Amino acid sequence: MAITEEKTKRAVAETDPKRVQLPARRADDAPPDSPFADIDRALHAVLARATAGLSPHAVAEAWADWALHLARAPGRQLELAEHARRNAFALMTYTAQTTAKDAAEKPFTPRKHDHRFGYADWNKPPYALWQQGFLAVQDWWDEATRKLPGQRQEEAERTRFLARQILDTVAPSNFPWLNPEIIAETTRTRGRNLTEGAAHFAQDFVQAVTQAHKPAPEGYEIGKDLACTPGKVVYRNDIFELIQYAPQTGTVHPEPVLIIPAWIMKYYILDLSPQNSFVRYLVQQGFTVFAISWVNPTADQAGLSLEDYRKRGVMEALDAVSAIVPGQKIHANGYCLGGTMLAIAAATMARDGDDRLASVTLMAAQVDFTQAGELLLFLDESQVAFLEDLMWAQGYLDRPQMSRTFAAIRAEDLIYTRAVNRYFLGKQDLPTDIGVWNGDTTRMPARMHGEYLRSLFLENRLTAGRFAVEGRVVALKDIAVPMFVIGTETDHIAPWQSVFKARLFTGCELTFLLTKGGHNGGILSEPGHGGRHYRIGSRAPGALYVDPDSWFAATPPQAGSWWPEYADWLKQRSGRRRKPPATGAPGYAPLADAPGSYIHQQ
Repeated sequence: MAITEEKTKRAVAETDPKRVQLPARRADDAPPDSPFADIDRALHAVLARATAGLSPHAVAEAWADWALHLARAPGRQLELAEHARRNAFALMTYTAQTTAKDAAEKPFTPRKHDHRFGYADWNKPPYALWQQGFLAVQDWWDEATRKLPGQRQEEAERTRFLARQILDTVAPSNFPWLNPEIIAETTRTRGRNLTEGAAHFAQDFVQAVTQAHKPAPEGYEIGKDLACTPGKVVYRNDIFELIQYAPQTGTVHPEPVLIIPAWIMKYYILDLSPQNSFVRYLVQQGFTVFAISWVNPTADQAGLSLEDYRKRGVMEALDAVSAIVPGQKIHANGYCLGGTMLAIAAATMARDGDDRLASVTLMAAQVDFTQAGELLLFLDESQVAFLEDLMWAQGYLDRPQMSRTFAAIRAEDLIYTRAVNRYFLGKQDLPTDIGVWNGDTTRMPARMHGEYLRSLFLENRLTAGRFAVEGRVVALKDIAVPMFVIGTETDHIAPWQSVFKARLFTGCELTFLLTKGGHNGGILSEPGHGGRHYRIGSRAPGALYVDPDSWFAATPPQAGSWWPEYADWLKQRSGRRRKPPATGAPGYAPLADAPGSYIHQQ
């Protein structure tokens, strides 16, 4: 009897929506509800807050792996010693030439995205010598952390990343007495730049400690200047609001467009300023556009799962669009993580005979995570377990913990260059629409984020045939509707070669487009945006696979924005234009003006 009562109590506890249910770990791990495991988790959560979510074990393991492999490779040690000798000789030769003449050829150059040494006086002695000395050491460490025989590639790349992080802290550009730009500005302003920089530092320190929300700068108000395409919220649940945008043409194509953004960021990256709003552009092209605006979850929503975002997110949005525009198939468009979820939903719909989709568009979205870019440097079993313990204590992954991860990937530019400009040169951050959006971060529910990291990033279940929805595995090859897949050339979150793999795991008609820019900038490529180009190619159903490098070499670039190309693709797969549908429908009456209330949650 006592055993039965205990089982009943545990069953009730496990169905409590307020309880954080993280993905199960290996069978040999301590049970998640063990009091002894809770002690460990609490300690790990404290450590994670101090390390910004980076597992000390993962860091130590990377260095130990590198050191042990190097210790058993005397030939490699001699090679590195020779590399150090060459760098030292090149540096000494440059120093001698610099003292003899004004212009000597520099043996080392910064990486293309490293803007720390752009000031002209870095080309003059003694600053040029300090710069070259730093770059010589950086070059040696890049060589030293190259993959060793027997070493795993991801461990080598992690060690190289960690070495660069350490070196970036001691770059001469970081120190006022070594940086010629800071010295010149201090002389010009008689030190005012340093007092203003100290005030900026104090402001940022207080904001970092309190996590107080910064008000939007003048001219960047959400709903007025940003996210200002007219529309109505026509549906709302605890996960998302659905916005139906008002038509801006006399007639529209009958098939609506549903945009599914990532919930790792707020949706208005796709409805930024009027001139670069992707949503507004589609509306002006004669489409009835719907967009999901996700909730910014709190600790009370820690138990939200990936399945919740599919079923009560994507599928309920499709139900609403089908009710408002009845009898029409839907063009579904997913961005980033929203695209991954759309691919899962589309595969599930195909498996279950749900034919409501007219097409599927994936923008900078991955379905295979074996080449998931520099974010994989932060992910292994130790790191995911560490983050799970942090989220177990908080109920979510907080905004600063995510933003620091993305900034660390380009630390020399996103952290140190900004710090120098703000704290030593006294420069204010100039507001931009994408900068305001970038600072308007969101939280990730503990359960969902743990499932995402473990089942997709770490175990790559979707393309391995091991991702189950409602107890049955789904397969991307079941998707039969046309697909439009977009990658961006310099994406460090979803590398385009990884996005390209959608061609490998599907057999439907598929158009792949590669555009200039990064994860966000490449998508925001409105007509008239200078210096833009793209490549595009289509694959017929059942055609043979072409690898990304061969595709790139055989596909010439075209100048301009990719948006018109995409609009034409949608139009070719849509019916003749007709009178726009009404806003809302029975059961989906307008609730508020766009952009709704969830977008304002902090």
